[in-house]
Amino acid sequence: MMSATDPAKDALRKPLGLPLLVLALGQLVISLDYNIVYVALPDIGAGLGFSDHDLQWVVSAYVVATGGCLLLGGRAADLLGRRRMFVLAALLYAGSSLVGGLSETPGVLVAVRAVQGVGGSLLFPATLSLITTLYAEGPDRNRALAVWGAAGAGGLCFGSLLGGVLVEAFGWPSVFYVNVPVAGALAVAGRLLFPADGPRDRSRHFDVAGALTATGGLTLLVFLLVQAPAEGWATPLALTSAGLSGCLLTLFAVVERRSRDPLVPARLFAHRGLSAAMGVTALFSATFSSVPYFLTLYFQTVHGYSAVATGLAFLVPAVVVAVGTQAGERAVAAFGVRRMLIGGMALGAVGAGALGLALTSEGSYPVLLPGIVLLSLGQGATWTGMWIAASAGVAPGDQGIASGMASTTLQVGGAVGLALLVAVAGGVGQNASGPGLLDGIRTAVLATAAGIACGALALAVFGGTSGSARAARDARVGRPGRSGRSGRSAKTSGTGGP
Repeated sequence: MMSATDPAKDALRKPLGLPLLVLALGQLVISLDYNIVYVALPDIGAGLGFSDHDLQWVVSAYVVATGGCLLLGGRAADLLGRRRMFVLAALLYAGSSLVGGLSETPGVLVAVRAVQGVGGSLLFPATLSLITTLYAEGPDRNRALAVWGAAGAGGLCFGSLLGGVLVEAFGWPSVFYVNVPVAGALAVAGRLLFPADGPRDRSRHFDVAGALTATGGLTLLVFLLVQAPAEGWATPLALTSAGLSGCLLTLFAVVERRSRDPLVPARLFAHRGLSAAMGVTALFSATFSSVPYFLTLYFQTVHGYSAVATGLAFLVPAVVVAVGTQAGERAVAAFGVRRMLIGGMALGAVGAGALGLALTSEGSYPVLLPGIVLLSLGQGATWTGMWIAASAGVAPGDQGIASGMASTTLQVGGAVGLALLVAVAGGVGQNASGPGLLDGIRTAVLATAAGIACGALALAVFGGTSGSARAARDARVGRPGRSGRSGRSAKTSGTGGP
C-alpha cells in the first residue's frame, strides 16, 4: 500500500496554478477560431460579395496556413523561446481579428484568415510545449494536458453555438471582434505568468533552408488536400501543387540530412512513442474530428435545424468530450497510456457505429445520444492520451518541434480523412440533398467507426514495443523519461518548470 507521502499522490493534490488557466484559454481560442466562422459563412458571403466557389477560402486559408507552418512554429518555440512565441501568436490573433472585423473585401478577409492560421501554427506548439516543460512528466503533466484538452474540446463544439448567437445578435464581424480582447489578454497574461525564456543558446542555429522547404512543401500539400476533393485531382492546379510539394519535401529531406542543426532532428523519428503518437493524431483527426462535419449536414440539411439549434445540438458532445479528457487522465494513471488509448478508441468505435445506425430521416435527437455519448467519451480520452504519448520521454529542448510534428500529422490527417470520407459517402457536401444525402452521411459515420476500430486493433497488436511500454510507465508514475525530469525535481524547483 502507498504511504501518505507518496509523490504520485502529492502530485494529484498539487494545484496547477494560473499558468495552466492561461494555456487552456489559449487552446480554447485556437479551437473557437477554427469553428466559429462556419455559422457566419452565409452572412460573410452576402456581406462581402464572395462567390459560392470562393467562400470556402474563409475556412481553407486558415487550414492551409496552419498546416503548412506548424513545424516552423514548433522549432521556433524551442529556439526563440516559448513565451516569446506564445505572446507573438496571441498578438497576431488579436491584430488580425480586428482587421478581419473591419474587412470590406473578400481578398482582405482571406488574407486575415491566413494570418490567423500562422498565429495558430505558432500558438499551438508554444502552448503545448509550455505545458510539457512547466509540468513534470507524470501525474502533473497528465492533469495539465487533460485540462488543456477539455478547453480545446469545448471550443470545437461551443464555437458553433457562440457563432450562431453572435451572428444573429451583432452580425458576422462579431465573430472576429470577440477574439480581440481575449487574445490581447492572453498576450499580457503570458508575458506576466510564464517563466522568462532567457538568452538564446548561440550554439543552436535556426535551419532556414529546412524551414523554407518544409513550410512550402507542407503548405502546398495541405492546399492540395483541401482543394482537390472539390476541384478534381487531375486539374492542372492539383497536379502542379502535388509536384511542387513533392519536390520541396524531397529537398527538405536532403537539407535535413546535411544540416548541422536540422529543423527536425533525426533522433525524434527514432522515438517510438512520438512516432506512434503521430500515427494516432493523424487517425484521430481523420476519424473523430470529421464526424461534426457530417452531423452538421444531418442536423441542418436532413432535419432543418437552424444555426443556433445546431450549436445547441453540439452542447452534449462538448460536455461529454470534456468529461472524457478528465477520465482519460485518470485511466492513464490506472492502466498506462497504451491501454487507455486502445480502450478510448474502442469506445469511440462502438459509439460511432451506434451513431451511424441511429441516423434516420425520422430519428429524433435523443435516439442519437447513446452513440454521441460513447463516441465523445472515447474522443476526449484519446485526445488526452495521444498528447501524453507525444511528449513522454522527449527532452525539454525538443518539446516544441515534437509538438509541431504531432500537430502537423493532426492537420494532414484531418484533411486526408475528410476527403476520403466525403468520397466514400458519395461526395456529399453543403449543397447535397435528396435520399442519397442521408445514405452518404450514414456511410461516412460507419466508415469512421471502422477506421477507429482498425486503429485500436493496430495499437493493440503493434504498439507493445518496449520503448512505448516504458514511456507509458513513466507517464503513469512520474518516473523520469529521456528528458531526465521527474516529479520530485519539478517540485523542488518550486514552479514545475525546466
